[in-house]
Amino acid sequence: MGVSLSRAAQWTTASSGTGKLELTAMNESLLKEILHFVEQFSSQHPQEAEHVFAEPLQWSTTLVASDFKTDYDISDSNVQSHEKDSEGAPLLQLSPPNVYVRSFSQLSKLVLLADDKKLEEVRACLEENEGPVVKILGPSFASILEEDGTHTDVLSLVRKVKEDQGKDSEVKVKLFLLLQNMDNQLLSKCLKEISEQVKLDPTAVKKELELLKQFCSEGENRVLKSVRYTSDYEFSNGCRAPPWRQVLGEICYLVIEPLDTETLYITCSTAGVFLNGCIKQEGEERGYGRTSDIYEDLVTLLKSRSAHFSENINKQDFAVQELPSTQEIQHVESVDAEEQGQPQRSYEQQEKNVHEKARQQHTPNKAGGEKKYEPCPRWKNLRLMSPCGKTEEKKPSKSSGKEKSAEVQKKKLGPGAKTKMKAEFSVSSLPGRLSSQKIKTPAGAVPVDTFSESSSESEEEEEQPERRPESNTDLPSEYWQIQKLVKYLKGGDQTATVLTLCAMMDFNLMQETCQLAIRDVGGLEVLINLLDTDEVKCKIGSLKILRKISHNVQIRRTIVDMGGLQSIVKILDSPVKDLKALAAETIANVARFRRARRTVRQYGGIKKLVKLLDCVPNLANLTANQEKDVEVARCGALALWSCSKSTKNKEAIRKAGGIPLLGCLLKSPHENMLIPVVGTLQECASEESYRIAIQSEGMIKDLVKNLSSDNDELQMHCASAIFKCAEDKQTRDLVRKYKGLQPLVSLLSKADNKQLLAAATGAIWKCSISMENVAKFQEYKALETLVGLLMDQPEEVLVNVVGALGEFAQIPTNKATIRKCGGIKSLVNLLTGTNQALLVNVTKAVGACATDMDNMAIIDQLDGVRLVWSLLKNSSADVQSSAAWALCPCIKNAKDAGEMVRSLVGGLELIVNLLKSTSNEVLASICAVIAKIAKDKENLAVLTDHGVVPLLAKLTNTTDDRLRRHLAEAIGHCCMWGSNRASFGDAGAVAPLVRYLKSKDKAVHQSTAMALYHLSKDPNNCITMHGKGVVKPLIHIMGSDEEMLQEAAAGCVRNIRLLALANRNAQLFY
Repeated sequence: MGVSLSRAAQWTTASSGTGKLELTAMNESLLKEILHFVEQFSSQHPQEAEHVFAEPLQWSTTLVASDFKTDYDISDSNVQSHEKDSEGAPLLQLSPPNVYVRSFSQLSKLVLLADDKKLEEVRACLEENEGPVVKILGPSFASILEEDGTHTDVLSLVRKVKEDQGKDSEVKVKLFLLLQNMDNQLLSKCLKEISEQVKLDPTAVKKELELLKQFCSEGENRVLKSVRYTSDYEFSNGCRAPPWRQVLGEICYLVIEPLDTETLYITCSTAGVFLNGCIKQEGEERGYGRTSDIYEDLVTLLKSRSAHFSENINKQDFAVQELPSTQEIQHVESVDAEEQGQPQRSYEQQEKNVHEKARQQHTPNKAGGEKKYEPCPRWKNLRLMSPCGKTEEKKPSKSSGKEKSAEVQKKKLGPGAKTKMKAEFSVSSLPGRLSSQKIKTPAGAVPVDTFSESSSESEEEEEQPERRPESNTDLPSEYWQIQKLVKYLKGGDQTATVLTLCAMMDFNLMQETCQLAIRDVGGLEVLINLLDTDEVKCKIGSLKILRKISHNVQIRRTIVDMGGLQSIVKILDSPVKDLKALAAETIANVARFRRARRTVRQYGGIKKLVKLLDCVPNLANLTANQEKDVEVARCGALALWSCSKSTKNKEAIRKAGGIPLLGCLLKSPHENMLIPVVGTLQECASEESYRIAIQSEGMIKDLVKNLSSDNDELQMHCASAIFKCAEDKQTRDLVRKYKGLQPLVSLLSKADNKQLLAAATGAIWKCSISMENVAKFQEYKALETLVGLLMDQPEEVLVNVVGALGEFAQIPTNKATIRKCGGIKSLVNLLTGTNQALLVNVTKAVGACATDMDNMAIIDQLDGVRLVWSLLKNSSADVQSSAAWALCPCIKNAKDAGEMVRSLVGGLELIVNLLKSTSNEVLASICAVIAKIAKDKENLAVLTDHGVVPLLAKLTNTTDDRLRRHLAEAIGHCCMWGSNRASFGDAGAVAPLVRYLKSKDKAVHQSTAMALYHLSKDPNNCITMHGKGVVKPLIHIMGSDEEMLQEAAAGCVRNIRLLALANRNAQLFY
């Protein structure tokens, strides 16, 4: 939305911010990010969303008046929002084809209305609004920012803006910071996008430039006058272009003076090099546009522009033009010309000669050097070759050596070693494994990172890219020492193997460099093969190392690929307790992705791990042997925790008898035991069988007890387990019985720990389903704290907080408390979100609050009814039904409900169309809404015109008592208009209603009796009812204690009797 965005996006014209956005993948990604930002803005930043723009954002829209069904005044093709500024001007105005928007709240609503055309609207808005920040904040505010700079201290910026602009300045500063933060995120995303499209990189450009500079000196070899950068400042990634140009792939800008032609102004980018519009020095904004074709490298461009250069450069022998001996020249690949059908140029061949010569010399790079070299990114990314050139040819094959060492090792370790030696490859043939491929970085410099995408383990099931140091000089001495030890490990006898393993354990194996050093030289294969020997010491040493290095995501996947997990599972049967503990702990690290968990189950690992849990953890004084048993059980619980993320593994743990053993361990006084045990239980509590077992085994008391622990992680897992188990009433009562409600409320004070907060609020939500618990929560002032958590919290917390408020609001006094604490406005603001679970809970809470007249007045004032009504269009049936239930009290308690409903353009049509839903819950809620709407005659007439009668009649054959109740109520109220009674009879609705009287639900009887009473005012309906035997059940109902039910049943029987009497009189007198 700011300057950075306009520069990052790819436009069809040279000057950014004008013209049209190109149809590129990067632009598409940017648009989606901006769309997500706008959609979430109102719910996440309600105060800033209400700020009125200095100038409206205007563009040609695809929306028409019929798309604006709520919140707007519609006149022919023109639309105006109900929201207005202080001068009475609408914040959104549609005058086809243009739309004018003056606040983020209206912008959020507009993109929601656009539905599948959201991206088109965002694209049009950006294309037609140059400098949107100025329009949003105003030119005077923008000028202040320009004077002070975007990095001005926020407090001083607020102070200055206050002096110049008044009361809304702080909101503007917050808004500016939000937009600036969005721009930074977009820049980062763009940098990641272009990292996959790199053909050149800063190192390649710098190396080529250094070679060209040698031909600028005086003498017979001179072919250029001068070569220089436009900027002396070099970023840590090697680029000299400004960051907003780097996102477009630009590396630096050069000024080159040939001897025979005009000065050339050149842009070097990841896609190649080209002439620009004359960028002479740093900071020039104009001139970035491309004015020539794109060339592979500088030499190719200079050959095409300078005849003198082209003629003389081929005479030069690049091989003898050596750089100073303190620098190492590394080959930089150009675009593969042969693949494109072009002959290799002499320059490229000469450059290869330079590389060959430098490779043979292996001159080290001394401290203080200025060069950072990197292999061709194309080959590095494809991982098809070692970027060190042909180094492999100079070294003997390692695979044969490995095979020999493996045989020697097998012989020396004894007959227990099997022939199951894992397949090994030459280290130099594996991409990314040779240390010599790395970039040499001068002391104190930051490694190149802009063009290499880094990632963390964000998804346990996804393959993770490898992260490696960027040069030999980055690798610590430990890397080389570990590789030497691995070589000894391959060829040594039993004693040497044990000593080598001990020596390796002296290193910090949690350090990634040490972990990869073991893998790179083939150490993993050796360690895994040691597990199949009969030597206990070797197994223990190997497992101790594997336990630590398996924290690395790449290594644990490699262990599974090599079949190492099967060997580790077998060790669980060992009589040696140390071995079992180490094996279980290693499984806990490795089984963090689906394939590993499946392997553990398939090889019988679950049953073996459950057996490890059998110990006596509660004794005051344990013997040394018992302490070992407890440690084995702890490691087994860790492994089961990792494995329990699989549904099939949960069932396997239950069948193996794991639940009572976990319950026994839950009484342990040691936190290091409790955390994996409770972690496993809360993971498994998603299954009903576990929830029943946790309750029946008496674990709730222990879970409540550990809520008061000082360990946040243990508290989180206990709260999460209660959250999942408290769906059952008996569990909720047990939590109250064991005094677990107050500790849950006390956890709300730890608002900085979002995971703990989500678990605690979830447990409070489920426990508050019981009104007895709500009364206790009121004593602990939980409601006020929960209302305070409605702002600036992640969605997983908000879902639980709002769910709890919905339960609290069932008590009348709590509705007033929510209002006094400002909770109504926060709840209404959340109605604009997109999280379906959150929307279900928000609508329930709003509906519960709306039963209070004062709350309803605030909801109506905040336009909450319109927002709830708009959720009926949501794709989720749960959201639709929850919104419809919320509308019932809103319509009932609104001051002028009939007029309010009529003001919602298209609202009644939407209600009628939802009667076609396949969800009984949606149908029941919509019938309840229709019953409320139909009390107004004008609205009932509109419903009738939309065909509500045949749709209601079609539903009467249902057997769902909840739907029956509200359906009969809706039919009864719809009988009050015109010929609807007769229409229901013609549609066959009467006979099924008679069957409703056989239901065991008294509420169904009451609504059915009312409907039959109103339908009986039509003679034909009376005949149908009498024919279906309605009189006898109605006479029985007339004996009910409920007065309304008595009157309805009696009235229906009376109408049938009057018709029969009239028929008899007709027969007598005619």
